[in-house]
Amino acid sequence: MKIETRLFLYLAPFFVAIGVVYGFVVDWQEPVGFLALPLLGGLMAMVGAYLALTARRIDARPEDDEHGEIADGAGDQGVFAPWSWWPLVIAAAAAVAFLGLAVGWWVLYLGFVLGVIGLVGWVFEFSRGQHAH
Repeated sequence: MKIETRLFLYLAPFFVAIGVVYGFVVDWQEPVGFLALPLLGGLMAMVGAYLALTARRIDARPEDDEHGEIADGAGDQGVFAPWSWWPLVIAAAAAVAFLGLAVGWWVLYLGFVLGVIGLVGWVFEFSRGQHAH
């Protein structure tokens, strides 16, 4: 995680400085840019700090070894559901919710309910029956 941490932590002061420079260029008249760029720097700093704290707790990854081979990263990378339909339900819920912004607020609420159903189904997909795994 060394590379990712450095990327985020080094870009954070860059965005803050660019936000100040942008403020001087537009004479502080444009209200979004000189506020959004330093806030982006703050977000980059938060992500970089999270990655730095996480890198202390976990072992070094194969990607962090300069002399590592591709075979060092072989093996299982996680548990994935290859035949899950729940992401499609969540995507449909997002589409209905965005449609609700154009049509009416009541459609947005329907999209929210559909999204909660899809999210609960996706989270508990492998938990059927008495504590099934």
